[in-house]
Amino acid sequence: MSNQATNTASPMRAGILSITYMPWIIAGILLLILPFIFTNNSSITIMNQMWITVIFALAYNMLLGQGGMLSFGHAVYMGLGGFFCMHVMNYVEDFGVAFPLPLLPLFGGLFGMGFAMLIGSFSTTGAGTRFAMISLGVGELIAACSIIIVAFFGGEEGISGDRTYGLPFFGIEFLKQIEVYYLISFWLMVSAVLMYLFSRTPVGRMANAVRDNPERAAFLGYSARWVRFYSFAASGFFCGIAGGLFAINYEILTEENLNAASSGVILLVTFLGGVGFFFGPIIGAIAFTLLQTVLSLETELWAFYAGSLFLATVMFFPGGLAGLMMMHVPAMRFGKLGTLTMPYVKTLLPGLIAVLGLACLVEMTFHYRHAATGDNEMTLFWTTFDSHSIVPWIIAFAVTAAAFWITRKNAPALKEAWGEANTPPKGGV
Repeated sequence: MSNQATNTASPMRAGILSITYMPWIIAGILLLILPFIFTNNSSITIMNQMWITVIFALAYNMLLGQGGMLSFGHAVYMGLGGFFCMHVMNYVEDFGVAFPLPLLPLFGGLFGMGFAMLIGSFSTTGAGTRFAMISLGVGELIAACSIIIVAFFGGEEGISGDRTYGLPFFGIEFLKQIEVYYLISFWLMVSAVLMYLFSRTPVGRMANAVRDNPERAAFLGYSARWVRFYSFAASGFFCGIAGGLFAINYEILTEENLNAASSGVILLVTFLGGVGFFFGPIIGAIAFTLLQTVLSLETELWAFYAGSLFLATVMFFPGGLAGLMMMHVPAMRFGKLGTLTMPYVKTLLPGLIAVLGLACLVEMTFHYRHAATGDNEMTLFWTTFDSHSIVPWIIAFAVTAAAFWITRKNAPALKEAWGEANTPPKGGV
């Protein structure tokens, strides 16, 4: 009987291990092969920016998603880590110190954690409005100091350095962008794994409990303040790592890396991806970076569209993009996910056309109001036309209205199909 139980448990244990490790293995393979798929330097630069944002967003989610602490100044810890790494980089250049560049983000992480411990010593006594206002005040204070303390922050011009003066790492001098890509990808995997493991530690588990019910956690004998403090310090560490990678990739840091705008962006990124899921900030960072880089090449109004997407997410999908994906798990478990295909096509396809039509109207209005005198031609969706002519406006209005009407007409059928797909089969699961 015991041999039979052991034989039954072994496949179950192997299945659990495969579910646990397989996403990380797939992620590692993707990071290795992506430069061979997107080979030009601009794509690699975008991916570098994307992975740095992923680390920063995951670190921010340690506060917001796991600990329930809303910070309006968390860019400070990434910026300070980056500034410290830039000074180390310049020290290596000026004094010829043999220092391997791949270790530089670790110094940024330690500096960010040190400053987070200093601020967290008095800010983590609460997680509500008090913490949010302290974080905002600290962020504005450090941003102001970046203009005053020129010796460390470099004033308005910031500070710059040269990563190539570091000690070659197995013959790699990090002259090429692809070499920097693999360095950032390495630290991305290390940081993501460590943050995931931290969320599985007793402190990480208690951070969730403190977030949901601090009074009950205190009744069980846990100090809500110290749980928040440890989470805050760990988050500062990984923010500093992201700052060090930013310094290596861009070789310059300015006041923009510390101000409230940068903190607001990471808040937007994390909410967009989904604060209730570990992989949510990863999705949000990828989506926002593509909006910021790729879409900004096509239109000056990319920030308007990013803000609209964020607003729609908060209003209609508070779980973010990750939450939207996880909503389909019950239907997948019941084996009814395929029944949603046609309702989605009939409803979401015209909805997408309506959104694109509305975007056309916005772009045409912007061009009509702000184009230079005599510049009447504009190009949208590979079509060039006269924005001052009435015909394009009529077409755009007609397409948008028709697509919106079709979406409204098919929405009840989609709602019915959604309810059916999420209903367990009569015979049980």
